[in-house]
Amino acid sequence: MTPKEKAVELVDRFKISTSIVRDNEAKRCASICVDEISDVFYYSTPKDDTYCFLMSMEYWQEVKQEIENL
Repeated sequence: MTPKEKAVELVDRFKISTSIVRDNEAKRCASICVDEISDVFYYSTPKDDTYCFLMSMEYWQEVKQEIENL
């Protein structure tokens, strides 16, 4: 799934599952979710495979950027 597709999915899920009407609120919730995923991933993932680790972190940063662009 591309970062843009994941961003749209997260924002839409917050709209549907929490009855949030405003796009900005759903985007804010999705952005917070991505921050939490990034933090957990960063602190719980072994960093011995540097390439894999960096690619995963980059993916979530791109998702966050796409959320902001929606």
